[in-house]
Amino acid sequence: MYLRQGAFSYLPELSDDEIAAQVRYALLNGWPVSIEYTDDPHPRNVYWEMWGLPLFDLDEPDGVLAQINECRSTFPHHYVRVMAYDASLGRQTTAMQFLVQRPAEEPGFLLTRTEGTDRRQQYGLQPYATTAPSGQRYGQQ
Repeated sequence: MYLRQGAFSYLPELSDDEIAAQVRYALLNGWPVSIEYTDDPHPRNVYWEMWGLPLFDLDEPDGVLAQINECRSTFPHHYVRVMAYDASLGRQTTAMQFLVQRPAEEPGFLLTRTEGTDRRQQYGLQPYATTAPSGQRYGQQ
């Protein structure tokens, strides 16, 4: 079962041509694009490592695809996502985000349940990947 995060998460993996089409859409709307990566994909982990600086001055998706491929080759066992920002509201708002790479093996999450007062149940998620230290997750050597 794949991690479902961002737009297009229930579709099959996007090809490079489909990624380029989405990046072109973002650029045509005036949304700057950035690339981020992580080895801890917890749904509440919204602060991934940024690959380089946001790409503010691009008109064509070729530069973004080059950066995506560079990030993929540097971090082959990480999740990589593309984010587009819409500043039209006067603040940084995520207009679109989607995964462009995931590890070959995704260990999943441990669902924890804690019983509180009045038979109240509290649930939490812990990624199995975080049982190993950063840099050694997902079978990395």
